[in-house]
Amino acid sequence: MISNFKFLPAQTTPASLSWNNKRCAVVLTNDDTLNVHLSNALPVLDSTGLKATFYISDYFGGLYNQIPTWKKAAANGHELGNHTMFHPCAWGIGRECVNPDYDLNKYSFKRITDEIRAMNNLLTAIDGKTKRTFAFPCNDTKIRDTSYFTPLIPDFNGARAVRDEFPKIENTDVYNLPSILVNGQSGTQLIALVKDALAKGTLVIFLFHGVGGEHEWLL
Repeated sequence: MISNFKFLPAQTTPASLSWNNKRCAVVLTNDDTLNVHLSNALPVLDSTGLKATFYISDYFGGLYNQIPTWKKAAANGHELGNHTMFHPCAWGIGRECVNPDYDLNKYSFKRITDEIRAMNNLLTAIDGKTKRTFAFPCNDTKIRDTSYFTPLIPDFNGARAVRDEFPKIENTDVYNLPSILVNGQSGTQLIALVKDALAKGTLVIFLFHGVGGEHEWLL
């Protein structure tokens, strides 16, 4: 994700430059390894020359068949991010779809650490990279009341959460990055958010799930 910032054209005033000499940064992220990411999202991105981050998980058991396409996507400049092996989420009201076998409330810290590092190993086998970013499944950053990610910080270049914020570069925490959940907004609305980020000199990260199909409930 950090390597996939889309820097928008800068104005000529040097004081306006901040994001790698540009005025703002726009990041495109896609969660959950959906088939529509391969059939719909990747072709559109490649046709426009844009790069994105795809947060990979195998909670649905279909990753094996997707691996050849993910290899090509990574070779073409897209990032394969870590979304854990089995997408554990804390079960609760509104979370009835959470598989009880992967209820984060019942995880030990060793289990979540082992699962995340196992996914890193699998992704390295796919794309050959040893550092990447992480996205918190369901935006759950803790087991009960304690962060599970802090010991894993040395393993990653950054981590993405979910919240509607547009941080400036001087107060951007790369291990707790915000993102805007895209769920039914029009293209016009998304473009307006980018223009707002450009005007304010901030970062905006978009989070997509189903792109023309498949589920919309997981994060």
